[in-house]
This record gives sequence, C-alpha cells and structure tokens, in this order.
Amino acid sequence: MRLKQAYRLGQALHKLLFLKDRPLAVKLLVFLALLVVVPLTVVGLISYSNSSASLKDAASRSSWQIIEQVKSHIEYYIRDFEIDSIKLLNQPEMKTMLLADSTDELQTFRPSIMQHFKDIAYSRPDISRITLLVENRAVFDTGNDMDMQLAAKLEQETWYDTVPMNGDIKLISRLSSRGGSAAEPVISIVKRIIDSRTLEPVGMLIMDINFKRIQEIAYNVTVGRSGYMAIIDENGQYIYHPDPSMIGSKAEFRYADWMLQQDDGYFQSGKGPFYTFNRSSYLNWHLVTVMPNEELNRGVAYIGRTILLTVLITLVMAYLLAAAFAASIVAPIRKLQFFMKRVKDGNFAERAKVESKDEIGILTNDFNQMVEKVEQLMKEVYTSELREADLSLRQKEMELKVLQSQVNPHFLYNALETVRGMALEQGITDISKLVTSLAKMLRYNLSHASPIVTLREELAICCMYLDIQKFRFEEKLHYRIHVPDEALEQYIPKFSLQPLVENCVIHGTETGTSRVMITISAELNGSDYKVTVADTGSGIKPDRLKLIERDLQEKELSTDGAHIGIINVHRRMMHLFGERYGLRLTSQAGTGTTVTITLPLKEACSHDAISV
Repeated sequence: MRLKQAYRLGQALHKLLFLKDRPLAVKLLVFLALLVVVPLTVVGLISYSNSSASLKDAASRSSWQIIEQVKSHIEYYIRDFEIDSIKLLNQPEMKTMLLADSTDELQTFRPSIMQHFKDIAYSRPDISRITLLVENRAVFDTGNDMDMQLAAKLEQETWYDTVPMNGDIKLISRLSSRGGSAAEPVISIVKRIIDSRTLEPVGMLIMDINFKRIQEIAYNVTVGRSGYMAIIDENGQYIYHPDPSMIGSKAEFRYADWMLQQDDGYFQSGKGPFYTFNRSSYLNWHLVTVMPNEELNRGVAYIGRTILLTVLITLVMAYLLAAAFAASIVAPIRKLQFFMKRVKDGNFAERAKVESKDEIGILTNDFNQMVEKVEQLMKEVYTSELREADLSLRQKEMELKVLQSQVNPHFLYNALETVRGMALEQGITDISKLVTSLAKMLRYNLSHASPIVTLREELAICCMYLDIQKFRFEEKLHYRIHVPDEALEQYIPKFSLQPLVENCVIHGTETGTSRVMITISAELNGSDYKVTVADTGSGIKPDRLKLIERDLQEKELSTDGAHIGIINVHRRMMHLFGERYGLRLTSQAGTGTTVTITLPLKEACSHDAISV
C-alpha cells in the first residue's frame, strides 16, 4: 500500500515539475524563463565569485608589494647590526682578549672592551644593551652587570641552545631587564664567538635592539583605508603591532599556526579579516597585513547589485519574447502532428507541407523522408533476415558434408588396428608405423568435439601426416619444427595446420622433382602469436596468387574448387576469433610459399570461442 502511494506521489511530482499535461505554449513560457534565469543566475554567481577572488588577489598583490618593501628595509636594518657585530669581534683587542688563557688576563681588557661597547651603543641609540659572555669566565655588559649569574641566567633561557654553532646570527624576540628596572621587549641579535685556532665556540655576543626603528618603519605602512600590518616572529609572538599592548603576546587569530609553516600566501576565515603574509628567510619573521572584510568586499557588493538588476530586467524581456516565440512555433507543430496521426493509421501517401527552412521545416522534411523510407527499410530488414538464414543453411550443409565424408570412422579405425596387428605379425614395421599414424589421426578426429585445440595437439597431427608422406616421398620430403615451449599451449582451430601442410606436399613435392623442406615455426608478439608454414617448393605464379588473395577476402566457406582448404581455414579463424585474425599468403614462383597465421594469445580468447 505504501509503495503504491509513493509511486503515485512520484508521478504527481513528475507531472508538476515537467508540466507533463500542460500545453506546449505554457511549457515554452516556463522553460524559456528558466533558461534565462538559471544561466544568468549561474553567470551572476560566477561573476560575483570571480570578482571577489579578483579583489582578493589584487589586495594580496598590493599587500605583498608593501610587505616586500617593509621586509627589505628591516632586513637592511638588521644586516647593519650584523655588520657592527662582525666589526666589533674583529677588533684587535677583542681578538687578543679571546686568546687570553686566564681570567685575570681577561679582566685586563675590560676597560677597552667596554669602551668599544659604549662607542657602538652611543652611535646607535636603538641599541639597548650589548652583552659578551666568554667561556663562563667573564661577562662584559653595557648594563654594568658583571656577575656570572647573568651568564647562567641566559643559558637557562630556551633560545640559548638554538643559536647556530657556525657563527651565524639568530634573531630572538624577548624581554630584557637592566638591574632592577622593568623588563622591556627587545630584539636580540645573538652570535656565537668562534676560536680561530680550534674553530670551537668560546663565547656569545648579544646585542639588544629596541623596537623604535622597526615601529617607525611599520607605522608608516598603510593597508587600504583601515587595514594595518603586523610582524610575527618564528614562535608566533608579535614583534610589531599597531596596538603596543599586543607586542610580545601570542598571535591568536585563526590559521596563525598554519601560517607559520608557510612562506607566503593569503587566507580569510568566513567574514573575518583578510590576511596576506610573507616570510623573511633572513629574519625568519612573518610580515602580515590585515584588511577588514567590509573594506575588501565594498566593490564586490556593488557588482552583486548590478548583476541582480541585470537578471531582473533580462527576465522581463525574456517573458515578452517567449510569448511571441511560443505563438510562432506551436502552429507548425500542430500541423505536423496532424500528418503524424495519418501515418500512424497506415496512410503513407500524404506528405506534410514544408513552409519554412528553420528547425521545424527541417523536421517536417525529415518526417516526409522518413515516411518514404519506412517501406524500403522494412524490405531491407526482410532481405537481411533471408541472407542470414541462407548463410546458416550453407553452414549446416557444410557440416553435413563433413559428416558424410567420415563414412563410419569407427569401422575404419578398427580396420586400421587389424592391419597394424597383421603387419606386426609379419614383421613389417614400416607398415605398422604408417597404420599407427593413420589410426592416431582418425582417433584425433573422433576424440575432440571442440573446434579449438592446443598448438601442441595440432603439431602432433601434422607430424603424423608428414611421417606418412615421407613413406611415400622418402628423401624428397623433409620437415622441421621450430616452436617455443610457451607457444605450445596456445589455442588454434582444429585441423587448421594439416590442410596447409597438405598444400605444401601437393604443390611442392608432387609437382616437382627437387628436394622440398617444410618448416613450421611460431612466435609470440604482444597479445597475439603467429604460426608460419613455409616450403621450398615450386611456389605460386603471381596471377594465381592474386586470385587466391581475392578469394580469401571475398569468399565464404567453400565446398568445392581449388584452394578450398586455405579459404576455409581462414574463414573458420575469422569466425572463431574475429575479423583481425586469419592467415596471409606470400609466394614467389620457383622459391617456395609461406603461409602466416595470426591468432590471439590464450588469455585474449573469449570464453564463448573456447567453449564452442
């Protein structure tokens, strides 16, 4: 009961959605309106989406340009400090001091070293502090902290062990305190001091830089009307932010952790701000620009309103055009419908009048041609069925003739066995072998119902046949087999090689006086394999060869005439395996004949062909 209700409901919905029982004019009005609304809506949505993406892309490119400029200024700024640190460490007194062996000797250099520190700090007011640690033996600090506890305190900080051991600098955002004063956020340029004799680190140089200059560089950056730029270090903490209270705190916006794993890009979470970022490989900082979503989508909203207005205006025009179009198309279709009813009733004499060259006119003309061809097609179908029946009948006749040619094979087999026994009793082994081969060939014919056998079985029958012929022709006939083991188990139509070998004997040995060599070979080639039967007999004349090739292409299964063995073998192969398989004949008068058989590999044979 429920299934019937569901089926009825489905039918009702189908009629409602597709206007199944409505007039064609109504359908045209509705569907034409939909054809306008849906594409315009899709185009509008795509345009809106592309506009939004284009604006985001333009905003990101503009922001990247700003970031690149700021990044260049800050990198140059930090590199100046790196150069100052190198100059400081290359001072003669500094080098001599680092080579000192005792703590007392180190202390003798304190006044001059401290003076160098003060000179550098005086020339660069953005340097907050310079600290030099020497092998836990001495501390040189512009903050007047000479206690070794300062070294121990610095060594306990998490960044201490991450400083490169090769003398490269490392930038660290941290809090630095001087004596009892409150800690201030600084950027520390940290560099290990390397002993030139042992190439081992012997100390640490720390230059603390305040944020004054970096803030001046970043503060002058404008991102749109209300956007801003921020700088985040490798640990995700703000190095610069327009809000000073945010400096040193963790960046908590969405995708911040993901951003730290990327070199550059942009992203936006829902209707949140639009972020563009780029990482400085030298500083290992991320420079980020932030633009509010309202400012980013100001142009997109205008585009959306324009698209909506365009859709409404176009829809009104579509309704007006649809009404006129429906009126012009319904009348010719109704006329065509009238003639179709006449044809349905069996009247093929009348024709619909073609009044235009448009699609309806083409449809009417095609309808007239269809009516003219109906009887012709019916006749062709009838003729085709007769032809197929005739082909089937000829096949049955061929099978009948084959059966008639077998004249009680069991009786012949038993008779051959009797002859073989009598030959053995008389000690005539040649006759015994000859009769044994004939008996095996007869048994092979009786024991295989399938039209397909293995190449191994077919070769065995050919060898028996050739052995029998050798009794007749002796040294005039020779043969050899060159077949790889992997080809022996491939399929081949039953009694397909023996007729070809028989042709070699008949047309090569019987018609000539010279010695004839028959060669049977095989090779695998991709998904196919080929079997070649070649002889060194008298060959075939060119005109006769062309006639045989034409028969191979045109004739069906033959029951009389010359070369019927070749033709029938070829047609059986095509019937069992397909049109692309069969045999090809090449010959040259006086030198011999070669027949090449192409067959599919065992894996490619269809199940139907194997089980016939």
